[in-house]
Amino acid sequence: MAWIGQMKDLLWLGLALFPLLILQRTLHREIQGLLLTITRSQPVSLAVYSILFLPGVFLHEASHFLVAKLLGVRTGRFSIMPRAMADGRLQLGYVETARTDIARDALIGAAPLIAGGLFTAWVALRQTGLPFNSQPLVEGLPGLVVAIKLLPSSPDFWIWFYLVFAVSSTMFPSPSDRRSWIPVVLVGGGLLSVALISGAAPWLAQNIAPGLNRALEAVTAVFLICLGVTLALLLPFWLLRLIAGRLTGVQIR
Repeated sequence: MAWIGQMKDLLWLGLALFPLLILQRTLHREIQGLLLTITRSQPVSLAVYSILFLPGVFLHEASHFLVAKLLGVRTGRFSIMPRAMADGRLQLGYVETARTDIARDALIGAAPLIAGGLFTAWVALRQTGLPFNSQPLVEGLPGLVVAIKLLPSSPDFWIWFYLVFAVSSTMFPSPSDRRSWIPVVLVGGGLLSVALISGAAPWLAQNIAPGLNRALEAVTAVFLICLGVTLALLLPFWLLRLIAGRLTGVQIR
């Protein structure tokens, strides 16, 4: 039964994560299009775009840097200034770290996601007071809906809303951050297979599964919060871009 619960939690996780990734990219394109329409200057629009996400970029790169230091990995240059890449992408920041073993590489790469998730969870708990990670996600939704309706009246709501937006928009690891994840997943999957074959399934279900279920619920709740913030901003930015395009005669595709 524990494994069935984990499959359900994994399904919730996927239902929160994949729309979040798609809608975040759409929102970022709308923001870039709006800024380019208003400024009519790519350098200026990129500068404003970079400033908009600066808190998230700082947390992203600082988490890489701090985890590398904690793990004894040599670091190089640290920057939160944007720079254009050879493939045309905009890199908002970077930290140079030495290559090391796959375990430490994976932890350093995952640091922004962990830091961003913890920050989002802390803000949610601070603003709503709901212990969403200690109860099943579906059972907690009614109370969460009530708390969300009251959020705009809470102190400094828009500051925290902006910070969650900036952090959640930049917390996902880049392709270079994920370079060691596949080997780690393969090794972990191999160890799990050996444990199951050797008859450790009952012990895992009793001792590991409950904690894993709670972790999956917490991560899913964080992703749902980020998804809610993204959805709340997507329509306004889309409308603003259309209005700005009509007023200026500039159409960004």
